Amino acid sequence: MNLSYWEIKSWLSNIDYTIVGSGIVGINCALQLKNRFPNANILILEKGTLPQGASTKNAGFACFGSLSEIISDLKTHTEEEVLELVQKRINGLQLLRNTLGDKTIDYQQLGGYELFTETDNLFENCIERKSQINKLLKPIFNAEVFSLKQNTFGFKNIRNQYVFNQFEGQIDTGKMMEALLQKALLKGIKILNNVSVEGFSEDVNSVNVKTNQFDFSTSKLLIATNGFASTLNIPEVKPARAQVLITKPIKNLHIKGTFHLDEGYYYFRNIDNRILLGGGRNLDFKGEETTELSQTALIQNKLEDLLKTTILPNISFEVEHRWSGIMGVGNQKKPIVKPLSNNVFCGVRLGGMGVAIGSLIGQELANLID
Repeated sequence: MNLSYWEIKSWLSNIDYTIVGSGIVGINCALQLKNRFPNANILILEKGTLPQGASTKNAGFACFGSLSEIISDLKTHTEEEVLELVQKRINGLQLLRNTLGDKTIDYQQLGGYELFTETDNLFENCIERKSQINKLLKPIFNAEVFSLKQNTFGFKNIRNQYVFNQFEGQIDTGKMMEALLQKALLKGIKILNNVSVEGFSEDVNSVNVKTNQFDFSTSKLLIATNGFASTLNIPEVKPARAQVLITKPIKNLHIKGTFHLDEGYYYFRNIDNRILLGGGRNLDFKGEETTELSQTALIQNKLEDLLKTTILPNISFEVEHRWSGIMGVGNQKKPIVKPLSNNVFCGVRLGGMGVAIGSLIGQELANLID
């Protein structure tokens, strides 16, 4: 690509901070850098026409972990680590709400529900440990987090009781990202789309960046690509595809809230009188360890079957859209926010909790800069 003098001068000269990825982490990182260094020249590079990973493709759950997930996390993390994870999610959600405002992101605290199939024994384990987990979380919430509710939504093939979490909510993902991008542009932060970073090399005081469109130099490089981090030599992060579908509007839809099923491997919610349903990665873990933004018949058929047999039994529906997002996961739930070298930094591995912790990780990434 041959760039003009004007393009080089206005967009690619004297860049203080270059951020890879214009999702939740990348935009919040840029905003925090602009707060700290008002005169800084900040550039964001985005490989897609829209944020390419999960920021515009997630389900919009303002959640911090179901009862079964917290119980599962306690097998591989200490109580202190689990509390730290939950606290980080709460702080991140609060930061997001404070940054944009509840009305802007259409935040609604309708509660979260965990559903259990009739055949597994997960429900008994959760009920057995509910009091213990509530006691563990009491210092954070100053209230009982998990309680039991009857199956008032008429779901089929599940236990007659849900585990209910009064503190969970939902947002409009599109409105959130639109507002974040607008905020960045108003602050004078430059965003270039359809630019993929293919590699970089470091000098003493700068980083030379190679993209699919041009090469340039920046003082500092900050990587906020999460699910795509492994393509930039961050091996601790593996991509995890999440497949999603959404129905056409359903008249008099009675389902309200966010819902988890099968240890959170399936999740659904109401939005605009529709049901948005995603998940199924557990049907093919290896196959879903990909950065391909496509769908598979195996998972899409299972999602439709869940709609027919469990979520919307006896209610006719049509699927209107299907899509995929790419999450970043690893052996640990704790995000990776660290320097990779003197002038290169990363904020990645959000573990499917991007809405909850993305704003906070963006700020933490910016604060690595002296």
